[in-house]
Amino acid sequence: MAKAFAVVGASGTVGREVLQALAEAGVSVGEVAALASDRSAGTGLTFGEDAEIVTTDIATHDFAATKATIFCTAAAVAAAQLPRAARAGGWVLDTSAHSRLDPAVPLIVPGVNDTPEILAGASKRVVAFPSACVSMLARALKPLHDAAGCKRAVVATYQSVSEAGKDAMDELFGQTRNVYVNMPLERAHFVKQIAFNTIPHCGNFLDDGTTTEEASLAKETPRLLTGIKVAATCVRVPTFVGHGMAVTAEFDRPMGTAQARAMMKRMPGLGVVDHRHEHGIVTPLETQGEGDVFASRLRDDPSAPNAISFWLAADNLRAALAEPIARLALALAEAK
Repeated sequence: MAKAFAVVGASGTVGREVLQALAEAGVSVGEVAALASDRSAGTGLTFGEDAEIVTTDIATHDFAATKATIFCTAAAVAAAQLPRAARAGGWVLDTSAHSRLDPAVPLIVPGVNDTPEILAGASKRVVAFPSACVSMLARALKPLHDAAGCKRAVVATYQSVSEAGKDAMDELFGQTRNVYVNMPLERAHFVKQIAFNTIPHCGNFLDDGTTTEEASLAKETPRLLTGIKVAATCVRVPTFVGHGMAVTAEFDRPMGTAQARAMMKRMPGLGVVDHRHEHGIVTPLETQGEGDVFASRLRDDPSAPNAISFWLAADNLRAALAEPIARLALALAEAK
C-alpha cells in the first residue's frame, strides 16, 4: 500500500515521538509507514490516541510513492539507506548527523529559516534537521539576531539522557535503583556514572578537546543564523527527558532585556516565562510533553556591551525535535 510518509527508526525514542506528532497533526495511520531494521520489524507502536502501527523492514519498503521520508536514526544508518529513499523522488528529512554539514543539503528549522528560497536550493530533495540543542538555541536567537545581529553566543547545556536513546535511559534507571538497594552500578553507555552525577561529555571527544555535541552547536548554528559564533560546553545530567541551556549572547547593535523579552514573546514556538521570583522560571521537568521551547531568567550582561543572558528549557524529544520535524515533513510533502 502506498504511504505518503515514512518514518525510519520508528521504534526509537525520537521515531516514536515523530509518529505521535504526525498523528496529532492530523495524519492518518494509513498514510504512514513505520520502518525499522529487520530485527525490529513487527513491533507494534502507538499512533495517536487509539491506533497502532506495526513496523516493517526498511529493506523491503518501496519509497516510490512516499512523499516525505523522515530518518530518525544514527548517522551510519542514514548514510546507508538515505540514498535509496532520495532516488525514489520523494523528499527526505535527515535528523541524524549524516547530512547536517553537507553544503548541498539545507539545514532547516521551521520558523527559523524554512523559506521557499532555502527549499528551492535543495537540489537533492534532501534536507537536514539539527540536534535538539541547536534547534532550541536557533529558535530563541532568531528574533534577536534579526533585530540586532548576534555575533557570539556562549552556551552551557544540561542534556537529558533520552537524547542518547533507550539504553541510556535504562542505564540511568538501573544505576539509580542500585544506589538505593546498595548493589553494584553497571556502566555501559556513559563514560562515568550518570546516576546522581553530571558528566561534561556529550558525544565523542575531538582532537581539539571539544566533543561532537559542542562542535555541532558551533558548526550548525551558523548554517541557520548566518554570522553567529558559538562556544559551548555540553553536560549530560541525570534526568530522563528535558534539556536546559544557559546562554549569553552578544550583539552588534544595542539589545537589552526588555527588548529581547518582547521579541521572544512574538516568536512562534517560543514561550517566555520570566518573572523574578521562585515561580517565574521554567525547568526541564515542566516542559515534558510541551511543544514550545521556554525562555526564562532574561537579564542584561554587564560584562560586555550589547549582551544578555537567559535560560532555555524544552522537551528535547518533543519540542526540539518531533514537532518541528513533523511540521517540516508536512511542508515538504506539499512542496513540488
